[in-house]
Amino acid sequence: MEKRGGRRRLRRVLITLAVVVGVFGAAVGGSLAWWWTSADISTVGKVRFADELAVPPLARSTVDRDGTRVFDLRMRAGTTEFRKGVATPTWGFDGSHLGPTLRAKRGERVAVRVRNALDEASSVHWHGMHLPAAMDGGPHQTVAAGSAWTPRWTVDQPAATLWYHPHPHGATERHVRRGLAGMFLLDDEDSERLKLPKTYGVDDLPVMVQDVTFDGAEFDHGHRFLANSGFLGERTMVNGTLDPYAEVRDERVRLRLLNASTARIYTFGFADDRPFALVGTDGGLLPEPASMDRVQLSLGERAEIVVTVRPGERTVLRSYPWRQGNGWERRFDGGDDSFDVLQLRAAERLRPSPAVPARLAADPGLGLPEAGDAVRARHFELRRSGINGRPMAMDRIDRTVTRGTTEVWTLRNAGDMTHNFHVHDAEFRVLDVDGKRPERALRGRKDTVAVPTGSTVRIALRFDGPPDPDIPYMYHCHLLSHEDLGMMGQFVVVEKGRRAGAVPDHAGH
Repeated sequence: MEKRGGRRRLRRVLITLAVVVGVFGAAVGGSLAWWWTSADISTVGKVRFADELAVPPLARSTVDRDGTRVFDLRMRAGTTEFRKGVATPTWGFDGSHLGPTLRAKRGERVAVRVRNALDEASSVHWHGMHLPAAMDGGPHQTVAAGSAWTPRWTVDQPAATLWYHPHPHGATERHVRRGLAGMFLLDDEDSERLKLPKTYGVDDLPVMVQDVTFDGAEFDHGHRFLANSGFLGERTMVNGTLDPYAEVRDERVRLRLLNASTARIYTFGFADDRPFALVGTDGGLLPEPASMDRVQLSLGERAEIVVTVRPGERTVLRSYPWRQGNGWERRFDGGDDSFDVLQLRAAERLRPSPAVPARLAADPGLGLPEAGDAVRARHFELRRSGINGRPMAMDRIDRTVTRGTTEVWTLRNAGDMTHNFHVHDAEFRVLDVDGKRPERALRGRKDTVAVPTGSTVRIALRFDGPPDPDIPYMYHCHLLSHEDLGMMGQFVVVEKGRRAGAVPDHAGH
């Protein structure tokens, strides 16, 4: 009898456990199903477009006796009213949020007096600029709280849409997301002769796109559940404007698109699928315009497009879901998300605009190196844990390159999500993606390129100096949380026959 009773008790226990496990499994399965089906975000058709687009002012400058154009930038904390009556704590350059647009011409000597009025150290990196490593504004050029730094260099590259942002090691994502970013536009004689829209703030608009989530008055600085890319906001803003529209009074308008988010990839197009002319990429103008209706920008990438509007119409710049990415990325890293970004409102009467020129850059080869010019090949395996299995170390120089030489770098994404790759100082040519000719948006001058999961991208770079064996440039993933966690390396440029030196201890300026 006792054995029979014991078996019955055991049976009841097992049945109870099975029920508990079944209920738990159903609850977990149901939660996962809910998270899977509800993970995407869309603001399509939901944006009111009630606020006129803010256009960052052109930064004032003075010219020294020696001809140097001098700018002033002050990093400071403040508050910004993104929503009526709600003050949000933010950081900015010369204001409470974002910064003015710096503008200079090829051949000019420039200096930027950077003052740090924050309560912690930061830096200012000139993304896409060709300049000495000591002036680059990377993690070795931090500006201590209450201190100043004045980098100087000569602009020696074609007209382009560049930008500036902080680069303190381990804190870049937080500093950029709080509002420290701005554009740096370069002009040259060739670009000034072209009949492209070029009146800043009128038919030539900066479009700095960021994503944001509000938690009460403040920005939400958490990460999206199950995302491994970094911060992903629930809505976008342009130039710090949440529901932006831009009045257009010309037949054609030039949009200088910048992905200034910290983790999100955008695929830009228009709601009515109208074509536009891609005229420039990261480092400047293309040899000729490319007609398309979508252009994808990963973190830090830029694209200059010219779009035609008709009198009295309204059209919306939209971000569409990714074309690449695995299932997890599409659901949880923003790949399936879509946003209405900016409304263009055409006036009833428009000023006529010339057609987009058939030829743009004076040099059809863009001055970029070819694979056959390379004297060395290098391989870079991209994982969140580090590049080539090594996380960033401030006192370690990872690569030494010889001034004036060309190399081919093979970028292999061996991880479980899309990364991108940014190289300081050197612009590059994308040779191929998975062995195939790159799409048109990747055939211009580039300093940043997306590398999808499982893909291989080959780039050709020429290192024109100036040499400095002790102070390194960076290469890194521009998903800023990945960069902060150590997905970055360092290289120095040296004269032929020279070796790398020792990275000095930079305690800040």
